[in-house]
Amino acid sequence: MNIDDVKKLTSSFLFQNYSREEICFERGEGEYLYDSEGNAYLDLVAGIAVNVLGHCHPSVVDTVCGQVKRLVHVSNLYQIREQAELAESIASITPSTLSASLFVNSGAEANEAALKLAVKHTGRSRFVAARNSFHGRTAASLSATGQPKYHLGFEPLILPAFEFIDYGNSEQLKNAVNSGTAAVILEPIQGEGGIIVPPADFMRTARDVCDDSGAMLILDEVQTGLGRTGKMFAFEHFGIVPDAMTLAKALGGGFPIGALVTSREISKTFVPGSHGSTFGGNPFVSAVAKTVISTIKADHLVERSAEMGRKWISKLGSLPLEKGHVDEIRGKGLMIGIEMGDEAKRLQKYAFAQRILVNVCAGSVVRLVPPLIVAEESIDRFNDVLMSFVSSSS
Repeated sequence: MNIDDVKKLTSSFLFQNYSREEICFERGEGEYLYDSEGNAYLDLVAGIAVNVLGHCHPSVVDTVCGQVKRLVHVSNLYQIREQAELAESIASITPSTLSASLFVNSGAEANEAALKLAVKHTGRSRFVAARNSFHGRTAASLSATGQPKYHLGFEPLILPAFEFIDYGNSEQLKNAVNSGTAAVILEPIQGEGGIIVPPADFMRTARDVCDDSGAMLILDEVQTGLGRTGKMFAFEHFGIVPDAMTLAKALGGGFPIGALVTSREISKTFVPGSHGSTFGGNPFVSAVAKTVISTIKADHLVERSAEMGRKWISKLGSLPLEKGHVDEIRGKGLMIGIEMGDEAKRLQKYAFAQRILVNVCAGSVVRLVPPLIVAEESIDRFNDVLMSFVSSSS
């Protein structure tokens, strides 16, 4: 089936709620995707920070093939060995206070569960979130998302329980949190908002005000977790530990899974009937996620992300990039944003023509979130394309 046939089916039978590129990929291997004609594209999007091991990693393929022959799904009415083993794997990489996991199917669901947990655990009804944030598209997670453009048309579903502060503003945060606050929910680094790294004192303030008020601190590690920023979890950059965190994206290595992780004590807030998921943590996806974690650990990909990210940001900073084309380079690990204003989408198209996939977020930021296995030669290839773009645009 060629691209025109795929587009015809897409236009005939799918919701038209995505702006899709004019390409259809047939297979993937490592950091490359291949179209129907066999052309290789360097993938610096990784399914939007999902494919941390690259495409079709041998360990994941082996797990998938073995598990699908054995057991794919049973409900949470029964004990699930693979799910229990995955929870143990997560506990092996988290601070000791974060030792209990609840599995769902996505980051939005994980955030929804976290917000429900906070209300039930604290008995309170108010939340503090950040402007420019993104936490998902289900009702409560959308309400926590501090970007009005995502609310448009869904106003009847937006909950009035959220007060928004400027991301990184410690004084606003102190003034917003009080005895009625159930939780503060933040991304440790804003992803969809444009790869925004907050001041260290902001995250420490978040921890302090939650301790003082009795509110929970929920950190959304959906995009930042599992090595993306050069730490296993981005909150480690700030020397704090949340009361709860949410995971997804990288956790399944391409298969849908999300997790809410909290302390054993807080987890007791949910009793049978409090919350649930038909598919969450089924044997198949749990086995895959366990393999993703073990591979990240065995291949030292967290350390690799830190090293490659430092090199990449350093190389980008040393390029003779003209102001007006590139305004700022920011990020941590292999989560890098290039602020380019109106030029961002033009670079995206230019790179695509060179068979390099990048993504634009916040309208003006080229987001680089490649597989954690990305080669240094691939980084240099993108840098060359960036320089070529800037030169041709001058």
